[in-house]
Amino acid sequence: MPWKNGGGETFEIAISPPGSTLDTLEWRVSMAVVAQDGPFSIFPNIDRTLCVIDGRGMELDFGADGGIRTVTRDSAPFRFPADLGVHARLLAEAITDLNVMTRRGRYRHRVDRLTIDRQLTLSVGPEQSLLFCETGDVSCAIESQAEIELGARDCLLMDVPPGVLTLSAARSPASVYLIRLYRTIAARASRN
Repeated sequence: MPWKNGGGETFEIAISPPGSTLDTLEWRVSMAVVAQDGPFSIFPNIDRTLCVIDGRGMELDFGADGGIRTVTRDSAPFRFPADLGVHARLLAEAITDLNVMTRRGRYRHRVDRLTIDRQLTLSVGPEQSLLFCETGDVSCAIESQAEIELGARDCLLMDVPPGVLTLSAARSPASVYLIRLYRTIAARASRN
């Protein structure tokens, strides 16, 4: 889909509620190719995390009050309010980034990059989580459920009761992003 400001394209991975628009989403996970310098689209009341998954990276200029932040493949996932004016400058060639957005007051999120050498075990739930495989091949198992295989750029949406997630790298180390989505107390109350 085209960017809100028309400057590029986004590949939507998952959005909630299904069929929502950029103005009505509660959360969204997507990938985008940034091929030239320019402004980011502004999303009122949205918090955003950006991760560079291909290319050298970019500088994000938040203006006189916000300073400049360099985001590369080696950087930790970078979180910022998406309603701030931001101008991006590529460090070299085009990049591909992974974006997580949540509507402030409805959801919040956390993004962690994990390297799996052989096997990694961690807790998930009760909220929704997504597992995005950046590189390598990963086997995923939650408690007694069947294993699911993920390859590079595959994404798994986990909407399960709390449990133990076991990740295993098939042949060589793999890199994944674990995206946790937390519904706010106010949003939970409005659904009841």
